[in-house]
Amino acid sequence: MNPILIEAHDLRRSYDAGAVQALRGVDLLIRRGEFVSIMGPSGSGKSTLLNVLGALDNGIEGTITIDGADLRHLPDPERFRAHTIGFVFQSFHLLPSLTARENVQIPMFEKPWTPAQRRRRATELLEMLGLGARLDHLPSKLSGGERQRVAIARSLANEPKLLLADEPTGNLDSASARKILEVLHSIHDRGDMTIVVVTHDPHVAAHAGRTLHMLDGRLFDSPPPEPPTGTP
Repeated sequence: MNPILIEAHDLRRSYDAGAVQALRGVDLLIRRGEFVSIMGPSGSGKSTLLNVLGALDNGIEGTITIDGADLRHLPDPERFRAHTIGFVFQSFHLLPSLTARENVQIPMFEKPWTPAQRRRRATELLEMLGLGARLDHLPSKLSGGERQRVAIARSLANEPKLLLADEPTGNLDSASARKILEVLHSIHDRGDMTIVVVTHDPHVAAHAGRTLHMLDGRLFDSPPPEPPTGTP
């Protein structure tokens, strides 16, 4: 098995007929099992990069492969996402009329599993994340941290190879944020899960094994130099 899960070269993405350069020649290499954070201010291009990594945006120049698949030429991007990638967003995106267990089962319809298998898998994931007593609660009856843990359970439903998290603690208080970071560490430590977290929070970034930095559509291994503030 190739030890490299993600490989990208000279990624470029522009909008408004080239007026906005969101990605400017990004190179990226991530090994299987790594826990990587991508840190940068708002507008730096990190969310655009996450969308590209999630096979949600193929209007790019350059090359990118995940698990050997060329993301620019996927025959069925939706199927690829369903079987390879799990997503955790800042907003939980839970369906309000479904219970925690039912929300977790939503991605499983891409698998040839029976209803009993889906229910068992959802139960196991929620129990693993400390929500065994909340299986049949609606999102409105859950705290913000609990809702995010349901969203993480949903992201793991189809046993993805890559977990992408976009500001996963952004809408949480400090105690809930710590719990979510503990959950991500636990998921990473349990097996060969590759995790990429996009954040502007240095505290969140510090929990990853490696931190990359984005500024003005470019990716750096270390914090880029501060721009000059004026002429002396």
